[in-house]
Amino acid sequence: MSETLPKPVASHQLMLRVNYHETDGQRRVHHGNYLNYFERGRVEMLRAMGTSYRELEDSGLMLVVSELNVRYHSAAQFDDNLVLTTNLMEVRKVRLAHHYQIHREDELIVDADSIIACVDKTGRPKRLPQMLLNL
Repeated sequence: MSETLPKPVASHQLMLRVNYHETDGQRRVHHGNYLNYFERGRVEMLRAMGTSYRELEDSGLMLVVSELNVRYHSAAQFDDNLVLTTNLMEVRKVRLAHHYQIHREDELIVDADSIIACVDKTGRPKRLPQMLLNL
């Protein structure tokens, strides 16, 4: 990705090892599993910030994906060690924007952008918790 991204509001890194069940018949990570990696990154970022997705759900809020754009650059394979960087790029009243990058050493495997909306149990948009708005 050659464009320069703005500075993130927050950033988190997570080490991943590709499990066999995440791969296809050629031992490469199935493209859909990258979405699971991104979710793990968001969950662990929240935990590192001092809250948890479980606490949000217990308070009646849910964070749901409303947009996702993924760019595949290379293929990760079974047993690869990967680094997932999750960047929180923007915080608005009811949504979060993230940018993700997964590297194997210095090689960019995939990058993506998402918009995550905060909703209540009925699916109606709700204001993000103050701790996220303070970012």
